[in-house]
Order: sequence, then C-alpha cells, then structure tokens
Amino acid sequence: GAEAMKINQDTVLQGKRVTLVPYTSAHVPRYHEWMQSEELQRLTASEPLSLEQEYEMQRSWRDDTDKCTFIVLDTERWSGQACADEDCMVGDVNLFLTDTEDPTLGEIEIMIAEPSYRGRGFGKEATLMMMSYGVTHLGITKFEAKIGQENEASICMFKKLHFKEVAVNSIFQEVTLRLDVSDQERRWLLEQTNHVEEKSYIELKLPAGVLET
Repeated sequence: GAEAMKINQDTVLQGKRVTLVPYTSAHVPRYHEWMQSEELQRLTASEPLSLEQEYEMQRSWRDDTDKCTFIVLDTERWSGQACADEDCMVGDVNLFLTDTEDPTLGEIEIMIAEPSYRGRGFGKEATLMMMSYGVTHLGITKFEAKIGQENEASICMFKKLHFKEVAVNSIFQEVTLRLDVSDQERRWLLEQTNHVEEKSYIELKLPAGVLET
C-alpha cells in the first residue's frame, strides 16, 4: 500500500562531492557492470548476478522496508545536469535495519565502485550524509559497519568517523565497528553535514517548465 512507500524514494541529498539519489531501475545497468568485478564481489561478499536478477534485486530493495539505499553520484558532474545519473555514478550507500528487536540500530555499508574515486573523500562524505539521514529521518541512534579484515581503507575511514572496533569474526574474516550516537556525536554529525541540501528527485528529473502548469 501507499504507506509502505519508501521514505527516501523522492529524496536527493546534495553534498559537496557527492549527491545521493534513490536507487532506480535506470541505475541498474551500470550497477550490474560494477558487480562483474571480482574485487567488488570480494569486498561486498556478493555473487555475480545476471542483469535480470539485478533488476529483481533493485525492485526488492525499493520495496523492502528494512533497507534504505542511495546511489552515490559525483555532485560536480551531476549538478551540471549535462550528465545523466548513470554517467556520474560512483557507488552506493545502504542502511539496513537488521535488528527487529531494536529499530534504532542501523547497519551501514558504503561502496565506492569507481576506482578513480577512491581515497578522495567521496566515501567519507556519502557515509556521513547517510548517517545524518539515518539519525534525523529514521530514528537511528546506533550504527554498525561490518567490513572485511583486508579492507584496511574502509576500516580506517569508519574509525575516522568515530566508530570503534567491537568484534572480529575470524570465520567470516570481518571486523564489526560501532558508533553510539550520543548528543555530542549527534551534534558533530549534523555539523559535518550542515552543507547538505535535501531536494525532490522527481522535481529535479522533470524538464524545466513542467511544474509551472
């Protein structure tokens, strides 16, 4: 029903480096292309899917109430509007509400799929923006991130965002990091993201002039 409409399906969050937009079917081909990379499959612990399966997946992601997903775009390329979303996609960021007992816990996941965009602060800004969105719109007060032990860059990034290592799973070879959002952390998070503008995706997508009628 309409009440199950995804909270972020018309949300655009525009930051300095990155802009977050809802994951739509238009993004699937590029996403599918990324996920053919063995390195990304390893980093995200995922199996390669066919294009058809990827479209199915996108639909389930769109309809699932326990996930919030944004595609990460390069703000500079995208805001010029000369470039379609799929030509300026750099990755994605997800928030999973994994604990049915505790709706205030969000598991966060960031993927900067385009190698040329790694190590340039894109993942950091996207993660901060998603965390801020989780805190202000979804009632999240605790974040967890599960990261492959060999993914040093990602572990290091989350530690810079005040996450602490709380567990190591040697079987899955992953590290769990956690951040409890105290009042102080909340203030810091909102400060880090006070430049972010929230916009309507539908309005941005419509050709100029359509809305005036």
